Amino acid sequence: MPTADVNGQTLYYELHGEGEPLLCVMGLSADTLAWMLQLPAFSASHRTVIFDNRDVGQSTTADGPYEIADMAKDTLALADALELESFHLLGVSMGGAISQEVALAAPERIRTLTLAVTWPAGTAWARKLSEVWAERVQKISHEGHVDELMLLNFSEQFFEDDQGVAWVRGMMLQHPHPQPPEAFIRQLEACGRHDASERLTSLNVPTHVIGCEHDMLVPVWKSHELAALIPDARLTILEGAPHGANVERADEFNKTVLDFIAERTRTAA
Repeated sequence: MPTADVNGQTLYYELHGEGEPLLCVMGLSADTLAWMLQLPAFSASHRTVIFDNRDVGQSTTADGPYEIADMAKDTLALADALELESFHLLGVSMGGAISQEVALAAPERIRTLTLAVTWPAGTAWARKLSEVWAERVQKISHEGHVDELMLLNFSEQFFEDDQGVAWVRGMMLQHPHPQPPEAFIRQLEACGRHDASERLTSLNVPTHVIGCEHDMLVPVWKSHELAALIPDARLTILEGAPHGANVERADEFNKTVLDFIAERTRTAA
């Protein structure tokens, strides 16, 4: 099992493919398995790095609260351990918040930055949501938690496909490394405290913000807000897509990510 001891954490990671490095940072409660529909496309042209954040999957379980910036330090330390001097960076949801902090800390290492279904700063509303959700997660069953995550991540149209719903639900329920409620809460609370809005205005890396029109977890206006803060950022909105577009609309999501990277790579060359 490939792991790296970095920044006081032990992170599980995987390397796939060859080419310019693409470092992928996943969101709340999700681990490397959440990239399964991206790996064939990404690894065909890139040395693709996926990993489990602290408090999820096969990585370290934390012993107390932490911030999104701490998870960004984990990510940069993993890049150091893998000798990635520079890399394309993709972050989804909470992973997008982490990626903002990575890019702000080390902009000279970022070839392109792709921020999908994410937000620039938590608010009092977001922190209250974290508080309420954290309390509920401690009371409901694991099965109920999975059902709630699916409802927040996927579209009405997706739920019309009984076989697709059963497959995804089965994968989540049978996950070999389920996230404990207390670990979910620590990640959730870190999300609510994230705030990079004032610093993002000085970010100078090629940036692509991807939002989803029917995102119920991170509303699409958050993508507009994020793109407006980052100088010269490109904004793409996936029409009719939910928060979990990398699963439900994988082909479209993958093409949107890779096309921007390829375009900016040609421009740089």
